[in-house]
Amino acid sequence: MSHSFLYVMERGTSPIDWCEFNYTHSPFIAELINTTSNILFLIFPPILCQLFKQYANNIDRGIYIIWTLFAVVGICSAYFHATLSLLGQLLDELAILWLLAFAFGMWLPRQYYPKWINNDRKKFKKVMMLISVVASFAAFIYPWINSFALMTLGIPTFFLLTKEIRRCRIQRIRRLGWRCCICYTAAAVSWILDRIFCDIWSAYNLPYLHGVWHIMIAIASYTVCVLFAYFDAIHNYEDLLPVMKFWPQDKEYGIPYIELKNAA
Repeated sequence: MSHSFLYVMERGTSPIDWCEFNYTHSPFIAELINTTSNILFLIFPPILCQLFKQYANNIDRGIYIIWTLFAVVGICSAYFHATLSLLGQLLDELAILWLLAFAFGMWLPRQYYPKWINNDRKKFKKVMMLISVVASFAAFIYPWINSFALMTLGIPTFFLLTKEIRRCRIQRIRRLGWRCCICYTAAAVSWILDRIFCDIWSAYNLPYLHGVWHIMIAIASYTVCVLFAYFDAIHNYEDLLPVMKFWPQDKEYGIPYIELKNAA
């Protein structure tokens, strides 16, 4: 193992240090609140894997990979905030990149494909995987590439979502979509305020806005995935009669999932 790899594993080697005071609550965990606030990333995947069994069997088993990557994001983020190591930072960012790339591969509407893809979703998935592999290797040499890649995929996701919501005429879906947008906006505001006005929050002993970001972005992220899975099903598998349901009771503030009325 090289000296450089040992260095990136060391605690505190990341150039990023969030607003939460380090090692205040535990001598072993740098940022306890920022670490534990990733819990939703671990709670949601097993539930969603169960709820999406019918979707996986009839449309795309790749949904299981989506929920697995969702959990990986939570694990890598927790590791990063527990150690503030450069390795943790890279793993955290790369996990998000892979989740975004795989979601794009599964659900990006075909009208947005490059012409040379020829509307071939399998080919597009391979291209997204290749981009992720190249970006992953490059990130260990030039860490700034991660931020660029995440911005390149993350921003279009928000605009595509708002476009699909406007096109949809089902009020239950529209309400869920706009709640998702509000949640995403609240998450982004929490992230920005934590970075820019840390001194103010620290003065009031409330340096935990990044923890709020984790909670809000976890809710927004899985909801985005469910919405795009629904839009894809409506456009490409209409014969299966996809509808949006909520668990544990079919009320609009539960965990959304897709039921296929005309599936085996």
